[in-house]
Amino acid sequence: MQGILFIDDEEGVRRSLLRALKREPYSAYTASNGQEGIDFVKAHIRQIATVVSDYKMPGLDGLETLNAIGAINPEITRIILTGYATMEAAIDATNAGIDGFLTKPFDNIELRAKIRDIWVRKHLRQFISEQVYDEINKSPVTLAPRFHDVTILFSDIRNFTCMSQHVTPEELVDFLNDDYFTPMGDIAYHYQGTMDKHIGDSMMVVFGSPVARPDDALRAVQTAVVMQQKAAVINRRLNNHAYLRLETGIGIASGKVFSGIMGSLRKKEFTSVGMAVNIAARLQSIAKGGEILIDERTAGKIGTEIETESLPAVLVKGLDDPIQVSRVKTG
Repeated sequence: MQGILFIDDEEGVRRSLLRALKREPYSAYTASNGQEGIDFVKAHIRQIATVVSDYKMPGLDGLETLNAIGAINPEITRIILTGYATMEAAIDATNAGIDGFLTKPFDNIELRAKIRDIWVRKHLRQFISEQVYDEINKSPVTLAPRFHDVTILFSDIRNFTCMSQHVTPEELVDFLNDDYFTPMGDIAYHYQGTMDKHIGDSMMVVFGSPVARPDDALRAVQTAVVMQQKAAVINRRLNNHAYLRLETGIGIASGKVFSGIMGSLRKKEFTSVGMAVNIAARLQSIAKGGEILIDERTAGKIGTEIETESLPAVLVKGLDDPIQVSRVKTG
């Protein structure tokens, strides 16, 4: 979490908020009214990740202020601070798109926890499992940029371009959402993988970021096995369709990557970049429908838990020497 800005016309409240957060691992700033807060965000747009604004203030009220700040940078987490007397208005503000609300008077411990929870919920709830979310909620520092070991899974639908030429756009979107992204995403979620991104008909799942576990590689391969089993079930249901098929190739690689929140002011994402990502994407591209290909590091990490067979080495862009590849046996 980066800087946090408090906007309140009462100096005593501003001082209390600063004291409450003095031990938190991010910088805190204050503004005495809505326009001052808006100007501060404009001047420090890359430093401010969260804004807490009092609801009732002279001039611009809290909702007007936070809406203006959201127009400057929609990635900023926006929180209304209100007394109990205006609770109904605060709830209405939350329903209107504000990320959350806090009440006065506040307890310091509860205040810190609530701000953390709202920020993490806004940025990560749609990408990660409940278990990983809870761990990050306890320690937002987990999201700090770092260079570390992960396991990357790439999945892609075979012959997708050909299929897309024979079905309507609506039918194609329903197929992707209902028969691919949703069931495969649910499987990745179950095995505590982080859904990094969807790229066309491909998906990238990361195991070990933002929270690392000793069995990340094993859970990645288990995810791939269950994904292929699920694809077979879906294919049987689609058997009577003239064109749609869910034949997926999956590539998995382990290694060091850089992970962090990257992007522009208008669009950011928590993602990972590095050679392991490139290798996983390359293995996915050469995997046949129904196949799971893994690199040597992943094979070494899973041991004998899952049966594999060695294949000829392959060249990967960016590496001088071929890498050893194994096929996971799913039967």
